[in-house]
Amino acid sequence: MESTTEPIKKIALVVAGGSGSRMKTPVPKQFLLLGGKPVLMQTIQRFYDFDPSFEIIVVLPDKQFGTWKTLCAEHRFEIKHTLVKGGENRFQSVKNGLDAIEGDEGIVFIHDGVRPLVSHATLQRCFDTTIQKGNALPVMPVVESVREITDDGNKPADRSKLFTVQTPQVFMVKEIKEAYSLGYDPAFTDDTMVLERLGKTINLVEGNRENIKITHREDLTVAGALLKF
Repeated sequence: MESTTEPIKKIALVVAGGSGSRMKTPVPKQFLLLGGKPVLMQTIQRFYDFDPSFEIIVVLPDKQFGTWKTLCAEHRFEIKHTLVKGGENRFQSVKNGLDAIEGDEGIVFIHDGVRPLVSHATLQRCFDTTIQKGNALPVMPVVESVREITDDGNKPADRSKLFTVQTPQVFMVKEIKEAYSLGYDPAFTDDTMVLERLGKTINLVEGNRENIKITHREDLTVAGALLKF
């Protein structure tokens, strides 16, 4: 007898609000070329290749819509996606993207548009953990020595208890929409902090080392080398 279970709806909410200031380039970093295509296209491609059924929402400053559409035409980029206007900060941009999701069902992967090297294994771990436990946060252990600033100067920190945070940060749509409806707090630096206001425990999963965020010019060089592997 065939199963009648409906497949779980997956949404990739890709947030790309960079201006290129830290890159010292007039071109927003999400539009810089990586492997012959804009970084943002490489990022979207990762989700599509992992699962073509993904509903993809791309959040951009509205003044960049025209540029993006031109780039899509030039590169013959035909992966279906919905463009959503960004907000004045990352919180508002994510909220605008969440508001564009119809209904409260499914799982949403909130991802930085300039992290084009997230692995399929990381996406799978995030999905599986969210199904089992309600959310997932990919992290990597800190491998270098770390010092903490104190009132008296500084001291060594225990790196075995520290992790760097990556995206996608993955949630049940209903829960993360509820968390974002509670409003903005300047202390927020990522989406899991927003969810924690509901009293939820955040579930850490293994990320992938090459899942870097392209922020500075040298990051683009590193990403180009990693893309070849």
